[in-house]
Amino acid sequence: MKAIIIDDERLARAELKKLLQEFPEIEIIDEAANAEEGISKIDSLQPDLVFLDIQMPGKTGFDLLSELDRAPHVIFTTAYDEYALKAFEVNALDYLLKPVEPKRLADAISKLHLAEIKEHAPAGENYNQGLLGEQDQVFVKDGERCWFVKLSDIRLFESVGNYAKVFFGTNKPLILKSLNALEERLDEKIFFRANRKHIVNLRLIEKIEPYFNGGLLLELKGGEKIEVSRRQTVKFKEMMSL
Repeated sequence: MKAIIIDDERLARAELKKLLQEFPEIEIIDEAANAEEGISKIDSLQPDLVFLDIQMPGKTGFDLLSELDRAPHVIFTTAYDEYALKAFEVNALDYLLKPVEPKRLADAISKLHLAEIKEHAPAGENYNQGLLGEQDQVFVKDGERCWFVKLSDIRLFESVGNYAKVFFGTNKPLILKSLNALEERLDEKIFFRANRKHIVNLRLIEKIEPYFNGGLLLELKGGEKIEVSRRQTVKFKEMMSL
Protein backbone atom coordinates (compact mmCIF):
# COMPACT_ATOMS: atom_id res chain seq x y z
CA MET A 1 0.00 0.00 0.00
CA LYS A 2 1.52 3.30 -1.12
CA ALA A 3 1.63 6.12 1.45
CA ILE A 4 2.76 9.75 1.73
CA ILE A 5 3.66 11.55 4.97
CA ILE A 6 2.67 15.24 5.05
CA ASP A 7 4.05 17.14 8.05
CA ASP A 8 5.99 20.40 8.37
CA GLU A 9 8.27 18.90 11.05
CA ARG A 10 11.15 16.93 9.53
CA LEU A 11 11.82 15.05 12.78
CA ALA A 12 8.16 14.03 13.06
CA ARG A 13 8.29 12.63 9.51
CA ALA A 14 11.49 10.73 10.27
CA GLU A 15 10.06 9.28 13.50
CA LEU A 16 6.89 8.13 11.78
CA LYS A 17 8.89 6.51 8.94
CA LYS A 18 10.91 4.65 11.56
CA LEU A 19 7.76 3.37 13.30
CA LEU A 20 6.25 2.32 9.96
CA GLN A 21 9.19 0.00 9.31
CA GLU A 22 7.27 -2.49 11.46
CA PHE A 23 4.53 -2.56 8.79
CA PRO A 24 6.08 -3.85 5.53
CA GLU A 25 2.69 -3.63 3.81
CA ILE A 26 2.96 0.20 4.01
CA GLU A 27 5.39 1.65 1.43
CA ILE A 28 6.33 5.29 2.01
CA ILE A 29 6.70 6.65 -1.51
CA ASP A 30 7.21 10.33 -0.67
CA GLU A 31 6.99 13.14 1.89
CA ALA A 32 5.74 16.73 1.88
CA ALA A 33 6.43 19.60 4.28
CA ASN A 34 3.25 21.62 3.68
CA ALA A 35 -0.27 21.37 2.26
CA GLU A 36 0.52 22.81 -1.19
CA GLU A 37 3.35 20.36 -1.71
CA GLY A 38 1.13 17.60 -0.35
CA ILE A 39 -1.71 18.34 -2.79
CA SER A 40 0.72 18.25 -5.72
CA LYS A 41 2.23 14.92 -4.66
CA ILE A 42 -1.15 13.31 -3.96
CA ASP A 43 -2.37 14.35 -7.43
CA SER A 44 0.73 13.03 -9.19
CA LEU A 45 1.45 9.88 -7.15
CA GLN A 46 -2.12 8.80 -6.27
CA PRO A 47 -1.24 7.19 -2.89
CA ASP A 48 -3.61 4.80 -1.12
CA LEU A 49 -2.94 6.41 2.27
CA VAL A 50 -1.82 9.77 3.67
CA PHE A 51 -0.43 10.41 7.14
CA LEU A 52 -1.48 14.03 7.56
CA ASP A 53 -0.55 16.73 10.05
CA ILE A 54 -3.25 19.35 10.75
CA GLN A 55 -1.47 22.51 11.87
CA MET A 56 1.02 23.51 9.16
CA PRO A 57 2.23 26.90 7.87
CA GLY A 58 -0.25 28.26 5.32
CA LYS A 59 -3.01 25.74 4.70
CA THR A 60 -4.11 23.17 7.29
CA GLY A 61 -4.55 19.45 6.73
CA PHE A 62 -8.30 20.06 6.49
CA ASP A 63 -7.73 22.68 3.77
CA LEU A 64 -5.65 20.14 1.87
CA LEU A 65 -8.44 17.53 1.96
CA SER A 66 -11.04 20.03 0.78
CA GLU A 67 -9.01 20.68 -2.40
CA LEU A 68 -8.58 17.05 -3.46
CA ASP A 69 -10.68 15.58 -6.24
CA ARG A 70 -10.17 12.10 -4.84
CA ALA A 71 -9.20 11.61 -1.21
CA PRO A 72 -7.06 8.62 -0.22
CA HIS A 73 -7.39 7.02 3.21
CA VAL A 74 -6.29 9.54 5.86
CA ILE A 75 -4.69 9.02 9.27
CA PHE A 76 -4.18 12.32 11.06
CA THR A 77 -1.01 12.84 13.12
CA THR A 78 -1.10 15.95 15.26
CA ALA A 79 0.04 17.43 18.55
CA TYR A 80 -3.44 18.86 19.21
CA ASP A 81 -6.51 16.93 20.36
CA GLU A 82 -9.11 19.68 19.80
CA TYR A 83 -9.54 18.68 16.14
CA ALA A 84 -10.77 15.16 16.87
CA LEU A 85 -14.44 15.87 16.08
CA LYS A 86 -13.63 17.57 12.81
CA ALA A 87 -11.32 14.69 11.87
CA PHE A 88 -14.26 12.33 12.36
CA GLU A 89 -16.46 14.52 10.16
CA VAL A 90 -14.05 14.20 7.20
CA ASN A 91 -14.05 10.40 7.61
CA ALA A 92 -10.45 10.04 8.75
CA LEU A 93 -9.50 6.46 9.60
CA ASP A 94 -7.81 7.49 12.82
CA TYR A 95 -6.45 10.43 14.79
CA LEU A 96 -3.00 9.93 16.33
CA LEU A 97 -1.55 12.33 18.87
CA LYS A 98 2.16 13.11 18.74
CA PRO A 99 4.42 11.64 19.84
CA VAL A 100 2.80 8.68 18.05
CA GLU A 101 2.69 5.55 20.21
CA PRO A 102 3.51 2.23 18.45
CA LYS A 103 0.35 0.60 19.87
CA ARG A 104 -1.91 3.38 18.57
CA LEU A 105 -0.21 3.24 15.19
CA ALA A 106 -0.81 -0.52 15.05
CA ASP A 107 -4.50 0.10 15.86
CA ALA A 108 -4.72 2.65 13.04
CA ILE A 109 -3.14 0.22 10.54
CA SER A 110 -5.67 -2.43 11.65
CA LYS A 111 -8.49 0.02 10.88
CA LEU A 112 -6.90 0.60 7.48
CA HIS A 113 -6.93 -3.12 6.72
CA LEU A 114 -10.59 -3.38 7.76
CA ALA A 115 -11.47 -0.43 5.54
CA GLU A 116 -9.69 -2.09 2.62
CA ILE A 117 -11.55 -5.37 3.20
CA LYS A 118 -14.90 -3.57 3.30
CA GLU A 119 -14.09 -1.61 0.13
CA HIS A 120 -13.28 -4.77 -1.81
CA ALA A 121 -16.01 -6.94 -0.35
CA PRO A 122 -18.68 -8.28 -2.73
CA ALA A 123 -21.89 -6.21 -2.66
CA GLY A 124 -24.11 -7.09 0.26
CA GLU A 125 -21.41 -9.06 2.09
CA ASN A 126 -20.99 -8.11 5.75
CA TYR A 127 -17.70 -8.01 7.62
CA ASN A 128 -17.44 -7.73 11.37
CA GLN A 129 -15.81 -4.41 12.23
CA GLY A 130 -13.81 -6.02 15.03
CA LEU A 131 -13.55 -5.41 18.73
CA LEU A 132 -12.97 -1.97 20.14
CA GLY A 133 -10.19 -1.67 22.75
CA GLU A 134 -10.52 0.45 25.88
CA GLN A 135 -8.09 3.02 24.43
CA ASP A 136 -10.18 3.42 21.29
CA GLN A 137 -12.16 6.62 20.97
CA VAL A 138 -15.78 6.67 19.86
CA PHE A 139 -17.83 9.53 18.48
CA VAL A 140 -21.05 10.25 20.40
CA LYS A 141 -23.60 12.75 19.09
CA ASP A 142 -26.83 13.68 20.88
CA GLY A 143 -28.75 16.52 19.26
CA GLU A 144 -26.38 19.45 18.83
CA ARG A 145 -23.82 18.15 21.32
CA CYS A 146 -20.89 15.98 20.29
CA TRP A 147 -18.20 14.10 22.20
CA PHE A 148 -15.12 12.08 21.26
CA VAL A 149 -14.86 9.64 24.18
CA LYS A 150 -12.33 7.01 25.18
CA LEU A 151 -14.07 3.69 25.85
CA SER A 152 -12.16 3.42 29.13
CA ASP A 153 -14.07 6.53 30.35
CA ILE A 154 -17.51 5.00 29.65
CA ARG A 155 -18.78 3.28 32.76
CA LEU A 156 -22.19 2.10 31.61
CA PHE A 157 -24.44 1.48 28.59
CA GLU A 158 -28.18 1.34 29.32
CA SER A 159 -30.82 0.10 26.88
CA VAL A 160 -33.64 2.55 26.12
CA GLY A 161 -35.76 0.90 23.42
CA ASN A 162 -33.78 1.03 20.15
CA TYR A 163 -31.32 3.45 21.73
CA ALA A 164 -28.56 3.13 24.30
CA LYS A 165 -27.75 5.69 26.97
CA VAL A 166 -23.99 6.21 27.35
CA PHE A 167 -22.70 7.17 30.82
CA PHE A 168 -19.37 9.06 31.01
CA GLY A 169 -18.46 11.90 33.37
CA THR A 170 -21.71 13.74 34.09
CA ASN A 171 -23.03 13.05 30.58
CA LYS A 172 -25.72 10.55 29.55
CA PRO A 173 -26.38 11.02 25.82
CA LEU A 174 -28.49 8.62 23.76
CA ILE A 175 -27.13 6.87 20.67
CA LEU A 176 -29.10 4.96 18.05
CA LYS A 177 -27.59 1.56 18.80
CA SER A 178 -29.04 -1.53 20.43
CA LEU A 179 -27.29 -3.10 23.43
CA ASN A 180 -26.84 -6.32 21.45
CA ALA A 181 -25.05 -4.45 18.63
CA LEU A 182 -22.80 -2.71 21.17
CA GLU A 183 -22.02 -5.98 22.93
CA GLU A 184 -20.69 -7.44 19.67
CA ARG A 185 -18.12 -4.62 19.37
CA LEU A 186 -17.04 -4.43 23.03
CA ASP A 187 -14.29 -6.53 24.63
CA GLU A 188 -15.99 -8.83 27.15
CA LYS A 189 -12.89 -8.73 29.35
CA ILE A 190 -13.67 -5.06 29.98
CA PHE A 191 -17.41 -4.62 29.34
CA PHE A 192 -19.81 -7.06 30.99
CA ARG A 193 -23.49 -7.63 30.18
CA ALA A 194 -24.94 -7.42 33.69
CA ASN A 195 -28.55 -7.95 32.65
CA ARG A 196 -30.95 -7.42 29.77
CA LYS A 197 -30.68 -3.61 30.07
CA HIS A 198 -27.09 -2.86 31.14
CA ILE A 199 -23.47 -3.31 30.05
CA VAL A 200 -20.96 -2.17 32.69
CA ASN A 201 -17.27 -1.30 32.54
CA LEU A 202 -15.57 -3.79 34.89
CA ARG A 203 -12.73 -1.33 35.53
CA LEU A 204 -15.15 1.24 36.95
CA ILE A 205 -16.94 -0.89 39.55
CA GLU A 206 -16.59 0.61 43.03
CA LYS A 207 -18.43 -1.93 45.15
CA ILE A 208 -20.00 -5.42 44.84
CA GLU A 209 -22.76 -6.64 47.17
CA PRO A 210 -24.89 -9.80 47.37
CA TYR A 211 -28.42 -9.09 46.14
CA PHE A 212 -31.92 -10.49 45.91
CA ASN A 213 -32.44 -14.03 44.54
CA GLY A 214 -28.74 -14.96 44.38
CA GLY A 215 -27.79 -12.00 42.22
CA LEU A 216 -25.27 -9.22 42.81
CA LEU A 217 -25.52 -5.45 43.08
CA LEU A 218 -22.72 -3.42 41.48
CA GLU A 219 -22.04 0.18 42.43
CA LEU A 220 -20.15 2.11 39.75
CA LYS A 221 -17.80 5.06 40.24
CA GLY A 222 -20.52 7.40 39.03
CA GLY A 223 -22.86 6.20 41.81
CA GLU A 224 -25.13 4.06 39.59
CA LYS A 225 -26.31 0.79 41.13
CA ILE A 226 -26.76 -2.05 38.66
CA GLU A 227 -28.25 -5.46 39.37
CA VAL A 228 -26.49 -8.49 37.92
CA SER A 229 -29.07 -11.13 36.97
CA ARG A 230 -28.79 -14.53 38.66
CA ARG A 231 -27.67 -16.15 35.40
CA GLN A 232 -25.00 -13.49 34.74
CA THR A 233 -23.85 -13.61 38.36
CA VAL A 234 -22.43 -17.10 37.74
CA LYS A 235 -20.45 -15.81 34.76
CA PHE A 236 -19.39 -12.67 36.66
CA LYS A 237 -18.03 -14.71 39.57
CA GLU A 238 -16.07 -16.94 37.20
CA MET A 239 -14.58 -13.91 35.44
CA MET A 240 -13.70 -12.10 38.64
CA SER A 241 -12.61 -15.28 40.47
CA LEU A 242 -14.94 -14.62 43.40
